[in-house]
Amino acid sequence: MEIRQLKTFQTVAALLNFNRAARQLHYAQSTVSAQIQALEDDLGVRLFDRLGKRVLLTEAGEKLRPFAQKMCDLAEETRGEVGAAPLARGSLCIRIPESLGTHVMPEVVKRFQARFPSVKLQFITCAYDGLARDLRQGVTDLAFLLAESIQDADLKVEVLGFHPLVLVASPDHPLAGTGQVSTRDLAGQPLLLSRVDCSYRMTFEALLAGDGVSPGVIIEFNSVAAIKECVRAGVGLSILPAWAVDRERAAGRLAVLPWEADPLEVAALMVWHRDKWLSPTLGAFMGVVREVMVDGVAEAAGG
Repeated sequence: MEIRQLKTFQTVAALLNFNRAARQLHYAQSTVSAQIQALEDDLGVRLFDRLGKRVLLTEAGEKLRPFAQKMCDLAEETRGEVGAAPLARGSLCIRIPESLGTHVMPEVVKRFQARFPSVKLQFITCAYDGLARDLRQGVTDLAFLLAESIQDADLKVEVLGFHPLVLVASPDHPLAGTGQVSTRDLAGQPLLLSRVDCSYRMTFEALLAGDGVSPGVIIEFNSVAAIKECVRAGVGLSILPAWAVDRERAAGRLAVLPWEADPLEVAALMVWHRDKWLSPTLGAFMGVVREVMVDGVAEAAGG
């Protein structure tokens, strides 16, 4: 059993596609197949089922994933500790809400790449469902959530700050010309909600349900940009982080409705598995995130 075989196994297990795994690893497909076959022969089990063009993990393959991650992590830790220079290198897979990725992550990536240009970063749109599993299995190295909290004993959570949520409408919407808006005003109103910006929508929907308010039709999107354009067109209302609509609000393309109750806010959380080895690469990235989202916010407040 070789580390390179385990890394190949991890890539195929994550992508469930031998061709895509070969491209990502810069191998010929025959090399990927040979490494998986050698690993299967060594372990005496099948790790993947090939059903036509589909590739599925077997039960043995599912069991191997966390062990493969630990062994690969240990190999990286050994290189970092024993090697001549523990430099940040390799790759990171990061799950992130779209609005956070659009409005905060560019500065993080800019600073990180300036210091560690050889590190490959892969960003995946955040979805609350399955997040703990992916962190546990090592499919995802680090995740960010916009949520009140996440309850899982296997995860470590760091609060990066609290950020306001705003209810937005077209400037021509009837509620845009009124005074303060309450949950009662949202009865029967179409709502445009995100499927990929994590769990603050759950908080908002729970608030409406707690007040016995039933909105109109709920339209779900995989894109915050699409939500904003549809709100601007008068399709309905949406709840979004304030930073996601700053430009549209300043340009008069969207109206922020004044909220009658306590201000709505959401925590920005950085999440990783408690047993995850914080490699020099991962530790460096987390440090840059703190620079931008914690220190940067404090400096802005002080100024």
